[in-house]
Amino acid sequence: MFRLPRSGLGESGTVSTPTPTPTSVKQTDSLSAIDRFFHITERGSTVGREVRGGLVTFFTMAYILVLNPLVLSTPHEGIAPLGTSEQIAAGTAFVAGVMTILMGLIANYPMALAAGLGINAMIAYTLVGMNGMTYADAMGLVVIEGIIILILVLTGFREAVFKAVPPDIKTAISVGIGLFIALIGLVDAKVVRAGGTPLELGLGGSLQGWPVLVFLFGLFLILVLHVRKVKGSILIGIVASTILAAVIEAFAHLGAFDEETNPTGWSLSIPSLDGAPIELPSLATLGQFSLLGSIEKVGVVSVVLLVFSLMLADFFDTMGTMVAIGAEGKLLDKDGNPPRTREILVVDSLGAIAGGAGGVSSNTSYIESAAGVGEGARTGLASIVTGVLFLASMFIAPVVSMVPYEAATPALVVVGFLMMTQVTDINWKSPDIALPAFITIIMMPFSYSITNGIGAGFVSYLVIQIARGKVKDIHPLMWVASVLFVIYFTLTPIKAILGIS
Repeated sequence: MFRLPRSGLGESGTVSTPTPTPTSVKQTDSLSAIDRFFHITERGSTVGREVRGGLVTFFTMAYILVLNPLVLSTPHEGIAPLGTSEQIAAGTAFVAGVMTILMGLIANYPMALAAGLGINAMIAYTLVGMNGMTYADAMGLVVIEGIIILILVLTGFREAVFKAVPPDIKTAISVGIGLFIALIGLVDAKVVRAGGTPLELGLGGSLQGWPVLVFLFGLFLILVLHVRKVKGSILIGIVASTILAAVIEAFAHLGAFDEETNPTGWSLSIPSLDGAPIELPSLATLGQFSLLGSIEKVGVVSVVLLVFSLMLADFFDTMGTMVAIGAEGKLLDKDGNPPRTREILVVDSLGAIAGGAGGVSSNTSYIESAAGVGEGARTGLASIVTGVLFLASMFIAPVVSMVPYEAATPALVVVGFLMMTQVTDINWKSPDIALPAFITIIMMPFSYSITNGIGAGFVSYLVIQIARGKVKDIHPLMWVASVLFVIYFTLTPIKAILGIS
């Protein structure tokens, strides 16, 4: 039986350490097992940081539960979607939850997965309706693309391409993504908008409306808490901003944003709760895909080109994302590679297959995970927290959908700053590296695409190395990747030449 000394002194009069109770021993053993499995202490983190990081990542990604159904529930010329908005939301949450948990368990990396916005838009607005192609046919293309990428991972090709990229270019990818997600935050919150110039401040060159005030409140709250080294600064900012938004909506009744009729309304969702906060989910979209249906509609050649487009976006987006997250969390090795690279890529590839098979579009790694890393996440435990929250959100979708862009996107701006600080690691005195690094950085926010930035950087690196007479220094896989990107950038004229609509 365990006993504590009554006065804290041993028989010799010296201070003795209290003997732990059986319950505390079990708790300590349990925490130690979690620590060992995820290498939490080894990576300079704590369980508390991992939980906070997982929460922050979830809240910065929760918008996908609203946006993905909006995109994929659009009917096209009589072609019905795979389910109602609620069913697509439930499927989105389920697949994201399962894949994010797998990322934590298999790869032990603080990176979450969910339906990719670029690919779901391509499905809804490009593929569906093409010669009668249905949503199920389009999801079949996503499954095929995921299988091909998985094969490339298992054969080592995808990992080899990643490791062939020069370290400075990897750093540039991370910096470019930082600028990109900061711009996403500003655009989504309508702090900058399309105007007389390509982008302008607010509405007509001026900040207007309560939602912008909520964004600024959240941004400066996070910044102040961050510089004062308050733990949980990003999460506190998101929650506080959401509460403020809900209070404002309760009194002002601003409603949803509309470019013409309500330009100062809430973006993405209205911060109010209608009806019960809990509802039972329906996973009706799972299994709603046709693996080879697209071939009957558009032909083999078109299918090959479409799969190539999907694959290239998935292939390199994840590469940039995992580098950026690893750099932010100081998890990269001396060559700029994250730990367990192959496991990360395997899970990401399975995400594409699972997303297509689940009828909710390819699931891919989210750069918003960097917000959780900025909060302290360093291991897969944070991913498991995020994944569990996604699964729980199937039941509490009404509560999750209360978070508007204006409350969540300040976190992206702050994380963009944190990622931007890596720019000093690039050798700016060497034009061989500085020029392609610069092109990589600027093309991500300016073209609104991670893939475009990586591709532009690869091609420019190749051209500059050839011009400098350093052909022998170019890794063979950089040649392959650059040629593929040239095809990707010129896919429309290639299709025109081949007579493909």
